[in-house]
Amino acid sequence: MRITRPRHPNATTGTAPWRRYVAVGDSFTEGLWDAPGHEPPDKTGVHDPTIVCRGWADLLAEGLARRAAGAPVQYANLAIRGRLLGPILDEQVPAALALGPDLVSLIGGGNDLLRPAADPDELAAGMEAKVAALRAAGVDVLIATGIDSKDSPVIRRTRGRTAVLNAHLWTIARRHGAFVMDVWGMRSLQDWRMWAPDRIHLTTEGHRRVAEAALVALGLEPDDPSWDDPMVPLPSPPLAERVRGDVDWLRDHAYPWATRRLRHQSSGDERFPKYPELITVRTD
Repeated sequence: MRITRPRHPNATTGTAPWRRYVAVGDSFTEGLWDAPGHEPPDKTGVHDPTIVCRGWADLLAEGLARRAAGAPVQYANLAIRGRLLGPILDEQVPAALALGPDLVSLIGGGNDLLRPAADPDELAAGMEAKVAALRAAGVDVLIATGIDSKDSPVIRRTRGRTAVLNAHLWTIARRHGAFVMDVWGMRSLQDWRMWAPDRIHLTTEGHRRVAEAALVALGLEPDDPSWDDPMVPLPSPPLAERVRGDVDWLRDHAYPWATRRLRHQSSGDERFPKYPELITVRTD
C-alpha cells in the first residue's frame, strides 16, 4: 500500500496547508473543562448542558486559520466524553473521513487505560489500522502520547501501560508518516494548576498549552514561545489541606466515576458531538 507523504507548513511563510480539520476522540478533545467564563463542575458530569466547552482542538483550528494566508479553514469536532478507543475508531473515524478532511487529530485510549484489563498492544493495533487507512486516503494525521501521570496518586497506576502505548504511537507515526503531539513530555502539565478539580481534565490554561503543543507538532511556530515553561512553583499546602482535598476528590469525583462504571454507564451516554459538521473557523 502506497502511503502519501504528509503535508508540511511552508517554511518561508509559515503558512499552514490544511483547510479541513476534523478532531475525533474523547473528553480530552471535546475540551473538558475549558469553559471560559464558567467554572468547572463541582462534581463530575454536573455541568450546565447549554455551555459548550472549547478546548485545545478548537484553539488549534483557530491557529490553523490564522496561518492559512487568508484562505477559509473549516473544522468539525466529533469527540465525545467518556468514549473508549473502539467506538472512536469504529464510529468517529469513518464519520470524519466522510467530511473530506485534509487533517484529522486522532487521540484516544485514555479511558481504556483506566481499566486494569486494558491491553496497550491491542489498543495500538487498532490505532495503527485507522492511521494507515487515513493516510492511504491522503489525510494527514495528528496523534498524541498520553500524559505522564507519575505525580498523580491514583492515575499513576496506569503509567506503565501508558508508556507502552506511547512507544507504539511513535512507531506508528514513523511507519505511516503521522505527526505526534508529545503530551507525555510537556513539563508544564506536571503542575496541577493545569488540571480541573476532577484531576483528569485540563483547565483553560492547560488546554491553551496543549494547543501550542499541537501547533509545534505540526511544524508550525507557536503563538507563545514559552508555552511549555513550568509555572512558578507554589509552596506545598499543609498536610491537613491536602488530606481534605483528597477526601473531597474521592467524594465528588472518584465515587461518582466508580458508580457509573458499576452501572456500565458513561459520562458521554446520550451525548452528541459539539460540531458534527464542518464549520468555518472565525479568527476575530
